[in-house]
Amino acid sequence: MSDMLRQIEPVIPALRRYARALARNHAAADDLVQDCLERAVGHWNQRREGDPRPWLFTILHNLAVNQFRRTKTRGKHIAIDEANEDDFGQDAVQEQKLMYQDVLERLARLPEDQRAVLLLVAVEDLSYADAAKVLDIPVGTVMSRLSRARERLQHEIEGTADGAPKNVVQLRSMK
Repeated sequence: MSDMLRQIEPVIPALRRYARALARNHAAADDLVQDCLERAVGHWNQRREGDPRPWLFTILHNLAVNQFRRTKTRGKHIAIDEANEDDFGQDAVQEQKLMYQDVLERLARLPEDQRAVLLLVAVEDLSYADAAKVLDIPVGTVMSRLSRARERLQHEIEGTADGAPKNVVQLRSMK
């Protein structure tokens, strides 16, 4: 039991970050992490030897995908008693918070497969091989999705998502 705790406990902050980035809701992310840890503890003997991080991220990712599918069919419901300040709060006035939210919004615009790879590799510092295991895809697919995600996010941030800067008027010559 202490060996299990020693291996799982350091991964919890990374799991929370990944869950929050996927769910974009603190309460839902914490629920995902709790479900992940409950499942990991219950099935600890089924894991492979070695670093448990990829296994834990796989569990969390699969739980999130299942939850998104359920939410898509049922619709989102928030009870007023369970809502937190973020659900009713106003936009932040601090520039840094606004920039952070802007990046998160642009990250949310990425296709789900690209966003998941970008979060696992760039934010959670998983290797390409570990990210491939988590998402159950080949390493080459991880690399190509990551490349496309980085490029698309860069274009989104620079305001050139459609290929041309938004503050530049296209001129054409007339003869």
